Amino acid sequence: MNPSTSSQPPEEEEDDWLFLSSESAQPPGPSWEPQETEDRGPLRSRFISAWNSVKYGWSLKKKSKFSKRSPVIMFGQSYELKDHGDRECFRRVFSSLLWLTYRRGFTPLPDGALTSDSGWGCVLRTGQMLLARGLLLHLMPPGWTWCVSHHAVKDDLELLRSTGSAESGQEVKVGPNKRSRKLSLGSLLDRPMEATHRRVVSWFTDHPSAPFGIHQLVELGKSSGKKAGDWYGPSIAAHILRKAVAASTDLPNLVVYVAQDCTVYLEDVRRLCERPPPQAWRSVIIMVPVRLGGQELNRSYISCVKKLLTLQCCIGIIGGKPKHSLFFTGFQDDQLLYLDPHYCQPTVDITKENFPLESFHCKYPRKMSFSRMDPSCTIGFYAKCHRDFESLCTVVNEALSTSASTYPIFIFVEGRSQEEEEERSNMPTNNMAYIQRNKGMQSVNTSHSMDEFVLL
Repeated sequence: MNPSTSSQPPEEEEDDWLFLSSESAQPPGPSWEPQETEDRGPLRSRFISAWNSVKYGWSLKKKSKFSKRSPVIMFGQSYELKDHGDRECFRRVFSSLLWLTYRRGFTPLPDGALTSDSGWGCVLRTGQMLLARGLLLHLMPPGWTWCVSHHAVKDDLELLRSTGSAESGQEVKVGPNKRSRKLSLGSLLDRPMEATHRRVVSWFTDHPSAPFGIHQLVELGKSSGKKAGDWYGPSIAAHILRKAVAASTDLPNLVVYVAQDCTVYLEDVRRLCERPPPQAWRSVIIMVPVRLGGQELNRSYISCVKKLLTLQCCIGIIGGKPKHSLFFTGFQDDQLLYLDPHYCQPTVDITKENFPLESFHCKYPRKMSFSRMDPSCTIGFYAKCHRDFESLCTVVNEALSTSASTYPIFIFVEGRSQEEEEERSNMPTNNMAYIQRNKGMQSVNTSHSMDEFVLL
């Protein structure tokens, strides 16, 4: 999981990627033990949780090597790591992504006694991360980043005597000694954004009432024959997330569209987003489940995947290695950047005021070779308004044209799918997609893949 870059001179590498305090998101070593007082799940669940924490904790402790010779591409932005400003900007942007991992010690899942998703919920977690990226774009101002220096305090305050100088800002009386604290203008402006940030995090927490938490996703998965403890593929995860957003009352101006058979039907998207005047066009997250080869990734698709990841409208990929889901956020050269959900953390109690946010953000950018990518994945896009949607169609079509030598990864089609009504009322009972090839029919063994497709 840590690709070698030993051929490059040491001075051309950047590997010091520590964003948060040493107490934050610290991966466990082999000596980690589950919290006996909190975990009430079956012995098997706790054993799997401990095993995964040890197994994947080692990889999280390692640092990926980043070359200074090549730019890092993430969510449509290019960062030259040899430039200090770009490097710091990349640190801030990466540490602002929501990192949603295995959790332990939550309320038992429906129809069972599981109190952890360790060992089986990684695709749901990477799906959560893709949705979270879309929600932050939807709700936050452009260019927002989490101010990690504020994570331990309510604001960036300066303690002053009550008789101190009256600079611009707001003074608040605190404590018995009647000292006042000076809130900077930046802190005052960040407050509403931090409240929204916390609200988005709370939607993904492991509580039955969370609209996009593991309990809700498992419940919605029942209609496709899934239950807690089962394996969820990227295609099924996309449909579950679509239903979760549709069922939520918190996002009336956002819809999720899931492509069918590697085809985005434009009329279907417009029907979802259009509303009678004077209401505005709904924002849309488009998820496209695809398969990029048989048992292994077809390398001819790599350039197209890179092109898609350079687009600002792309919000990431639910992908990974076989039976090991990862959330892909960008790339450098021939290596993908990702967030890894395979780290089991204690459940966070969001009912507490100013609950800790550190475990929802990651300080370790990771990389892996494109050649190790599982061919089954779901690609996500976001369009805030009608104009953004039309622009998305244009730039994505241009990116897809780079795979002209093979069949396109997916296509846009004017018109409406014949199965639209069925898709709205019933989730698919299997996760099969159909890709038309030039001649004949080919059956592919995908037993070691993350999902199952039939290539026609």
